[in-house]
Amino acid sequence: MRILLWHVHGGWTDAFVRGDHTYVLPTSAEGGPWGLGRAGRDWPRTVLEVALEDLRDQDFDVVVLQRVEEIAECTRLLGRTPGRDLPAVFLEHNTPKGGVPATQHPLQGQTDIPIVHVTHFNELFWDNGLASTTVIEHGIVDPGHRYTGELEQLAVVINEPVRRGRVTGTDLLGRFTDLARLEVFGMGTAGLPQATGLDPARVRIGGDLPTAQLHARLARSRAYLHPMRWTSLGLALLEAMHLGMPVLVLATTEAARAVPPGAGAVSTDVEDLRRAARILIEDPDEARARGAVARAAALSRYGLNRFLADWDSVLERTAGRSRVLAVTERRAQ
Repeated sequence: MRILLWHVHGGWTDAFVRGDHTYVLPTSAEGGPWGLGRAGRDWPRTVLEVALEDLRDQDFDVVVLQRVEEIAECTRLLGRTPGRDLPAVFLEHNTPKGGVPATQHPLQGQTDIPIVHVTHFNELFWDNGLASTTVIEHGIVDPGHRYTGELEQLAVVINEPVRRGRVTGTDLLGRFTDLARLEVFGMGTAGLPQATGLDPARVRIGGDLPTAQLHARLARSRAYLHPMRWTSLGLALLEAMHLGMPVLVLATTEAARAVPPGAGAVSTDVEDLRRAARILIEDPDEARARGAVARAAALSRYGLNRFLADWDSVLERTAGRSRVLAVTERRAQ
């Protein structure tokens, strides 16, 4: 199958392109959100870059949409409208914003393009209206059991922690610095201590690292802290679990379903997480045991093979439905 998709979410795409298809990523000299292509990632040879101006001459079995604007962009660039002239699914990465839980999904008023949610929480909280929905939970390319926990510190991955603030639980970080130093990774982390008043001596900025380097650095920390209030299930959390790290997780959105208590601690009471953090910092054997539970849970629910099989089913069903409709339309003429 030949699949068109834009490079929007690198972590998710890293798993998706490991399937048995050809994946076409639009590219341009400017790059950016509409022409990023592979962006230098070490992806299989079945991931192709095609210039925006050449997309019209390409054949596709299905397009995986990730932004509402891509519907109009496909129509403009390909001369084919997703859901009508081109089989399409819409992948919703995010939790709803605004008047939750009554927030209407942008595609809720149509039936041509099904919505695929990445968590059951998202599917439940979006008002999907007339659109058909399914849930395909995340899949992770297993980095292997790399946990050492040699550093008595907590690792955190947050993109844009200053700008996103309470959404990502940035304000909660200071409640852990008396227990252990934090090492914070992610985009836009450089000015975190200055912007939040956190003690620079207790917060080390790891920055935005390539995946392999990030995994190596994470695995040295005693535990992983996930203070997110209102985001979809973070891939960095699932990667930390795959590494064999014990995790300290705010029990919001999908986290309570994804993380068993024995994997570390899951609670909406920050004091519960603080108590668990203290135990893990002081007892490396306990941390290692809880990390093993975390890894087993991640492999069971968020393995790559299950993820790809689920997507194959949805893609084949979407492309097959469109082929049946096309034959029916021809017969009616």
